[in-house]
Amino acid sequence: MMKLRTYQTLWGWEGSAEEALLAARGRGFDGLEGRMREGWEDFFCESDYIAEIVTGDDYAPKIRKGIREHGDDLRRGIEASLKGKPRFANVLAGCDWWSFEDKVAFGEMFLEMEKEYQLPLSLETHRSRMTFHPWVTRDLLAELPELMLTCDFSHWCCVTERLVMDEEPELLRLLASRCRHVHARVGYDQGPQVPAPRLEKYREELEAHLRWWKGLWDFSKLHERDEFTMTPEFGPDGYQQSSPESGEVFAPLGEINSWMGDCLRAVFR
Repeated sequence: MMKLRTYQTLWGWEGSAEEALLAARGRGFDGLEGRMREGWEDFFCESDYIAEIVTGDDYAPKIRKGIREHGDDLRRGIEASLKGKPRFANVLAGCDWWSFEDKVAFGEMFLEMEKEYQLPLSLETHRSRMTFHPWVTRDLLAELPELMLTCDFSHWCCVTERLVMDEEPELLRLLASRCRHVHARVGYDQGPQVPAPRLEKYREELEAHLRWWKGLWDFSKLHERDEFTMTPEFGPDGYQQSSPESGEVFAPLGEINSWMGDCLRAVFR
């Protein structure tokens, strides 16, 4: 029977490693997901850990960085992540402005490094990246049959200004066959993160994302996979909506991600 494993994101986490694991366990999560941090190597080795790797200098890549520079960043990220013995690495890589040919060339490099280091790599569907758009990603998957993804549909809702996967059942089936991991954040037509998924105002968006994730889940279950991994990834840094005057947020991120984790565990079992 396939088991759901959920992870607490370290995006925005400012506490210690011990506090992170304590918080994750208290919220019902199985492990942690995030970038390698100095001094956390041994701690990650003893935890259920999903690494995160970023190329192009930052989460929004420098626009003139080419495939060779992104490749160098990927190699450094893999070598740093391996110190924590991760289950796999979620990777934000490539750049949206590249030509399709450059995206394919980088994808081939990506797959070569995956084999070289024997670390499963999961390319995230993310704005500003080579997977920024659903139909570009579809065409990349056709060229790169071994490429596996972290499916984060919230970005595509924002990019296409619609609950796009409802209109693309064939693409959803393709993604299900290439899905290694899911970032469970709820997006909407004007942004990658609703203020709080529990609000009645965002019921349509929540139900749409749950429906899409179930498509991924059902495919994995049908193909008798042992586990299905998901990380609720509501985050700070402009994603979290707040009052422009006071800076007050609607709800703490820990509370939102905990609620989302409970929701996932109730639905996918």
